[in-house]
Amino acid sequence: MLHVDALLSCHLVPEFTRGEFYMQGYTRVSALGPIADFVEVRGGSIERVFNCVDLPLSLLKNPDLPLPLREQFKILSQAGREIGDPFFGGTLGQLVDVRALGAYGKWITSAPTLASAIERAARGLNRYLQTETDLKLEILDTKARWSIKFLDVGADGKFQNELLGLGYLVDLVRKFVGSGWSPSLIRSTCTGPAQAAALEKVFAAPVMHGMSVSSIEFDLSLLSMTGRRQINPDFSSEPEIPTTSGCQSEVAALVAIALLEGFPKIDWVASKLETSRRSLQRALEAEGHSFSSIVEGILQDRALFLLETTNQRLVDIALQLGYNDSGHFSRAFRRWTGMSPSQYRKWEQRKIA
Repeated sequence: MLHVDALLSCHLVPEFTRGEFYMQGYTRVSALGPIADFVEVRGGSIERVFNCVDLPLSLLKNPDLPLPLREQFKILSQAGREIGDPFFGGTLGQLVDVRALGAYGKWITSAPTLASAIERAARGLNRYLQTETDLKLEILDTKARWSIKFLDVGADGKFQNELLGLGYLVDLVRKFVGSGWSPSLIRSTCTGPAQAAALEKVFAAPVMHGMSVSSIEFDLSLLSMTGRRQINPDFSSEPEIPTTSGCQSEVAALVAIALLEGFPKIDWVASKLETSRRSLQRALEAEGHSFSSIVEGILQDRALFLLETTNQRLVDIALQLGYNDSGHFSRAFRRWTGMSPSQYRKWEQRKIA
């Protein structure tokens, strides 16, 4: 992970003075859409963006992993600064495809009508894709108003995420109405007529500024539009979205992210949760967990997965999991399972045969 001086240069140093564990919303990495290509095509560096927010760039290769909403806010905000686009979330939102949102995206687009797709989107959002977020459909005479509201109070990048969220709403409607469709009105939390005018160019639709919640409006008759029938997807292969009922699942999600770059460090996880190392340890102890036990559980799950699904050498798996050599990994694996990694792989292969 980055050193403190590198973080200072990006003005994104997390706060350590709160002294208590802070619950936050989570999304999936897939919700960032085609952000890497978007930034690079416009002359920016996606690697620099991720360095500034102290996240591994390899995160983008793991679209199903849960990501704290505030980290997504920071990524979008930093990306906007990187390419000089104050409405980065909106311009990125013009390129998103709701079907790329894993099983959730495939599930809502497989609904028979737009109305049922919107209902599925609201019903499954907090369970399958993103927490601390509300989707609401209102019927207003001959108009339908579909809004998205982020409950997480994080300020940095929240506006950008609202614009990106609107892009996903528009894309879902287009899946049923047609690719050339645009809302009759966009209600935005942007401030002033100048920002509204700029967003009208981004969304190719009228924009009303100063709203408390972001939403799109369209003709009520569109709710009956039908889509193409698809096979409902399987959600079982996706990691669960952390809940706000305790810190164990949130720590586990961050440990999975840290593991992409090496052995997880508690100080990095604590910084992402905007608390201190000791406060995090106390919160986990109160739930009957420890940081080391959570790390061990995830390392074990990851090791089993790699041994079962790949032909990687044991030394490569060991390094990928953050161990210095295969010996350390083998001793840990034997402690977890009672057999060596090579014995487990042979046993698994015989079981399949």
